[in-house]
Amino acid sequence: MKSLGNPTPSGAPRLEIRSLSRAFGGRAVVDDVSLRVAAGQVTCLLGPSGCGKSTTLRMIAGVETPGAGEIFIDGAPVFGPQANLPPEQRGVGLMFQDFALFPHLTVAGNVAFGLTGGRDDKARRVDELLERVNLTGFGPKHPHELSGGEQQRVALARALAPRPRVMLMDEPFSGLDNRLRDGIRDATLAVLKDEGAAVLLVTHEPDEAMRMADEIALMRAGRIVQQGAPYNIYNAPVDRAAAAFFSDINVIRGVSNGALTETPFGAFLTPGHGDGAAVDIVIRPQHLKIDFDRGGRGPNPTPQDGSAARGTVERARFLGRESLVEFRMDFDGSVLTASVPGVFLPHPGTALWLMLRRDRCFVFPA
Repeated sequence: MKSLGNPTPSGAPRLEIRSLSRAFGGRAVVDDVSLRVAAGQVTCLLGPSGCGKSTTLRMIAGVETPGAGEIFIDGAPVFGPQANLPPEQRGVGLMFQDFALFPHLTVAGNVAFGLTGGRDDKARRVDELLERVNLTGFGPKHPHELSGGEQQRVALARALAPRPRVMLMDEPFSGLDNRLRDGIRDATLAVLKDEGAAVLLVTHEPDEAMRMADEIALMRAGRIVQQGAPYNIYNAPVDRAAAAFFSDINVIRGVSNGALTETPFGAFLTPGHGDGAAVDIVIRPQHLKIDFDRGGRGPNPTPQDGSAARGTVERARFLGRESLVEFRMDFDGSVLTASVPGVFLPHPGTALWLMLRRDRCFVFPA
């Protein structure tokens, strides 16, 4: 299906914010935030609670006034020195985690709320959207008769009914149980892509951002600290905190000397860090491998993995698809965690050799 959104002027993003800022009580909640979202693109504002994500969304919607900055939709200013359009004139759709359906209206009445035009035109648009969210025949029902997933789809249809150019979504799936969430997210994403709106989705869940986003803007303390495609954000984190936000991490701390840092796994190249500088070498548990073939025979360096290091099992846990095994390393007494597919539950006190993929490690200032 072709995009139903209004065309974007050549070269202009559908949504653009420039140097957006907002302070409360003298504290900067949003600090110099800029981003661009194209028509049909899903961008996730990702970050911990309280980092300014929702405030940014409310400023774009027009329900919160920025302290500084500019907002453009299809290249035209909706907020800035020359403009401050009210929410209803911005062409923006809103979805929140509580759905906010009108209990006294039917499903059809909820979807039609805010539509203009004749009765027949409204009815056609309602029927079209209910079909697209797999709720054909639900028009006469009331919200209390629906499941949480069905209410979420009604809220989506209502937000899309006026054909907004920009769709703003604030944790819209957080109220759903895990069993329903993945399927509803995928169905929602398909509808949003077809509608051609620029989508800005706020979430604190990395898995949700990775699953839905074309681009992720990682936010911390009111600022965007990294922005890019999910693959790039995950595989080239800007700092240790960014790496840790997406998954558990192991941190091997050392001191750089002559651009080398000694670790349980041999010397690591740490260029750019001066002599005596403390560094953190970060690796995710899935990239720390147990060398089952070595059987305790000792280190055997390879060009890719470097030296093996011995550790003693402290704890092992089975998590369904994988097992997590914690090791106390002989080298320095540090604790590292390895992820092993399937069931692997060695007894505490078992000594095993570990290897790591150096090309999967990140080096940051400590």
